[in-house]
Amino acid sequence: MYPDAYIDYLVHFHGDRDYFECHEVLEEYWKEKPVQERKIVWVGLIQLAVALYHHRRGNFPGALRLMNNAEGIFSAEKTALKKLGLDESRLLKQITACINKIREDGPYESIDLPIADQSLLNECRKECKNRGMQWGSPSQLENLPLINRHSLRNREDVISERNRQKQLREEKRKNAIKKAED
Repeated sequence: MYPDAYIDYLVHFHGDRDYFECHEVLEEYWKEKPVQERKIVWVGLIQLAVALYHHRRGNFPGALRLMNNAEGIFSAEKTALKKLGLDESRLLKQITACINKIREDGPYESIDLPIADQSLLNECRKECKNRGMQWGSPSQLENLPLINRHSLRNREDVISERNRQKQLREEKRKNAIKKAED
């Protein structure tokens, strides 16, 4: 009933608190869809995970910006949240509390998403157990590879794509100049 990527997101969100991985799995799922079929609610969930990642690392401006973005999306996408098995009103209250804590430079604390669909919750808990994780355990703040995951990733494909796009823009610019000279 729910996409595998969403289950994976929830398992990481509540199991090992790997918010970077939450971002990765949902972004990949979202990007697989044709542009016209991409649902903004996925962006909100991605931004929520990244906001928590930043808050945990002490990046308050980044956390606040992304948490505010997520709040805006969730406020507009209450029906979509409900279809994802979440209690949208409780989620929005949690987001507001997180925003207030971030504004006050308060310390990071793990949150659990308010899953209203009991079958979804059961499925996620079972998957979490299968992976050797404990559902709802707090983030391991001493786990530096988890906390600094973005700096440990392989970015060769991103850099390669950026260089390819830069080359295409340069060729386009040169062709436009040549065409103007003719």
